[in-house]
Amino acid sequence: MSEIKVNSIKGVAATTAALSINNTDGTCTANLSNRQGKNLVINGAMNVAQRQSASTSTQGVATVDRFKKIGSGCGNTFSQEQITLTSGDAYDAGFRKAFRVSQDQAGTANAAGAIDFSHYIEAQNLACSGWNYTSSSSKITLQFWFRASTNQTFYGVLYTPDGTVQSYPFSFTASGNNAWTKITHTISGNSNITINNDNGTGLIVYLIPFYGTDYTDNSKSVNAWSAHSTNYCPDMASTWLTAGASTFDVTGMQLEVGSVATDFEHRTYEDEFQKCLRYYEQMSSYGKASGYFAVGFNESTTEARHALLYKTYKRTTPTITTNGDANFKNHQTGTSVALSSLSIVDITPQSARCVATSSSAVLTDGGCSILSSYDTDDAIIKIEAEL
Repeated sequence: MSEIKVNSIKGVAATTAALSINNTDGTCTANLSNRQGKNLVINGAMNVAQRQSASTSTQGVATVDRFKKIGSGCGNTFSQEQITLTSGDAYDAGFRKAFRVSQDQAGTANAAGAIDFSHYIEAQNLACSGWNYTSSSSKITLQFWFRASTNQTFYGVLYTPDGTVQSYPFSFTASGNNAWTKITHTISGNSNITINNDNGTGLIVYLIPFYGTDYTDNSKSVNAWSAHSTNYCPDMASTWLTAGASTFDVTGMQLEVGSVATDFEHRTYEDEFQKCLRYYEQMSSYGKASGYFAVGFNESTTEARHALLYKTYKRTTPTITTNGDANFKNHQTGTSVALSSLSIVDITPQSARCVATSSSAVLTDGGCSILSSYDTDDAIIKIEAEL
């Protein structure tokens, strides 16, 4: 019997080994481009947009699921939206949607001005990912596609809020105006990082079109972890901000354990949607006259109580809101009646109870009841457990 003894196996033109061998115990580490579950970013292909896809100036998570836009202090209006791709390098790489941040007009580079968008990663997903985040020899790799209507040096920041807050800025630049560019960046661990094994925020990934000098300082080193202060990155050019109705698009975001940016993990829409539901779920009647939400019983001739069951267990006890009590009705056989009030109580990570008071005493006490939409209104229940 013969055997081959090697330290690693590497492609002819490759700089990184496809297979690395431990000379002591014979175990190996492989750089697999098609391994499942490697992407720590949820909805990195920007496909899921439960709230809406159209442009809105609403702050926070308002269009593409799991991605948040913040913009203020520049004398203009910033918007966010999910856009559809029909051509280009990102399209050829398999992406059909992107997240866009835009401004309605040229802004002023005020010190307190800021525009960024961010993705929050749950701490326990990182803590159990296999990344030894306190070791400088253990690495994670971030990749994403981006394009901007004007080109300059932009910054990204990784931010760990647990323990003594640490941040890691890095720069990136497009190959040209409105040119899709794939960015990859590998980050080493650091002994000062803390990531709790819980359902809180473990890491925030920021991409920054503009920060004013209240948030920047040239003393902030790039490509290195340091204790976070008010400064996220070095001072930024204001080219994008002051150019006019600028746009900044991102798709294909992936964060994985290891020193190599492997092929993007294209998950099915259903797989990505299910992951998003842990943080946000939207129930809608979609304009139907009788869109059904919950089933229960009539507590009296005017009040019904319904069990509201979510599609999946939420990250934490959610906040539940509706788009107006008048959009709902109590519905029983042969009778439906508008609501004077709708309260959602006894909220847990898996369910809640709706107390629906009707505008007139027509319900059958003790009978079955359904919470449904009223006439053709687009009734909506929003269940939010975002980081």
